[in-house]
Amino acid sequence: MTVHAIRLFGDPVLREVAEPVKEFDRELRGLVKSLTMTMRAGAGRAGLAAPQIGVPLRVVVYDYDGKAGHLVNPRLEPSERRITADEACLSAPGVWWPLERSYMVTARGRDMFGKSVTVRALGVLARVLQHECDHLEGVLFSDHLPADERARFLATVSS
Repeated sequence: MTVHAIRLFGDPVLREVAEPVKEFDRELRGLVKSLTMTMRAGAGRAGLAAPQIGVPLRVVVYDYDGKAGHLVNPRLEPSERRITADEACLSAPGVWWPLERSYMVTARGRDMFGKSVTVRALGVLARVLQHECDHLEGVLFSDHLPADERARFLATVSS
């Protein structure tokens, strides 16, 4: 398995909508393992989506506070309760920004073998899953910011 370079803000692959996984095969298992290795290769990494390594497939991995795993073709059911907290992205290293997200999510998808998986997450893990699933839609967390905040964030990232 390989540790991949993470694509940075401005890379067009981060704006593509990822394709659903149709084949649950050796190649997919290799992708999940490479994503996991890449995520764990640096300190403070809690999640990673396949588009962040240039693979336009609907796969995310996560590892936070003793809860680790992956989701293939995930769907999120967010709670109505929202909370604002600092958020960062491996595609914009070193920059944290306050962002409002759902406090709790239920994520449903498949594992690398095609088996159904349900993950119920609160707090930071819920934020991680929402953030990574956004990547699958070509959405960056800065897209959720008000226009003036987004401009300040993007100026920070590009400096």
